[in-house]
Amino acid sequence: MSRICILIMVVLFSLPSFAEKIIAAGDPWPPFVDPDSPTLGIIVEITRAAFKTQGYEVEMKFVPWARAIDGVKEADYDVLLSAWHTKERAKFLYFSDAYLENKIKIIKRKGDSFEFNGLQSLTGKNVGVVRGYGYGDEFSNATNFKRPEGKNVMTNIKKLVSRRVDLTLEDEIVARAMITKDSPELLNEIEFSKNALSTNTVHVTSGLKNSRHKEIIHAFNKGFKIIKANGTLDAILKKYGI
Repeated sequence: MSRICILIMVVLFSLPSFAEKIIAAGDPWPPFVDPDSPTLGIIVEITRAAFKTQGYEVEMKFVPWARAIDGVKEADYDVLLSAWHTKERAKFLYFSDAYLENKIKIIKRKGDSFEFNGLQSLTGKNVGVVRGYGYGDEFSNATNFKRPEGKNVMTNIKKLVSRRVDLTLEDEIVARAMITKDSPELLNEIEFSKNALSTNTVHVTSGLKNSRHKEIIHAFNKGFKIIKANGTLDAILKKYGI
């Protein structure tokens, strides 16, 4: 082999390898997605670790949820990292395997005797929801109660306390984290139902209009299996007390 060929090979092998970038969109959803955390939250840390095993780097963009889901639908962003599966979303999104679960609880004013016992128990209620969030097809299609929309979870909590809605709902871990950060005094004004509305699996999703949607999601699925097997997933969850 000539000296020139050897020199070329040395240079090529010395060049840094660059990860392929994936643009993720979402709104603050602490402690799962948290712009104020050094790791940006549990979900961002898990999904970054999974994608990294496949040579992808995740860049997180924080935008309102409705804009995030519409942006992924139109392929302006590559992925949502924290989406629940619904039939409506499956019309325009490609879903990964499930990698976490959320238990959605009804939130009520302190002292309210209401307890959730199926959708019929919501009859006649105004239940505050977040615009663009998916709460399950059965909940979204029910006609025995109203679902006034708010722009985020804290808006609905404040509407609840001021009696502008009867109830609202969210994962209890998420709701407590948000209230503690935004208005901790409101923790004394609300309670959570004992019974969960639903247990929802969390997925990474990419828009069907994105030419890379299968490539991206299959890479996540493969990477998640690796971090689950090698202990990385358990280490991340343990760090957050989960």
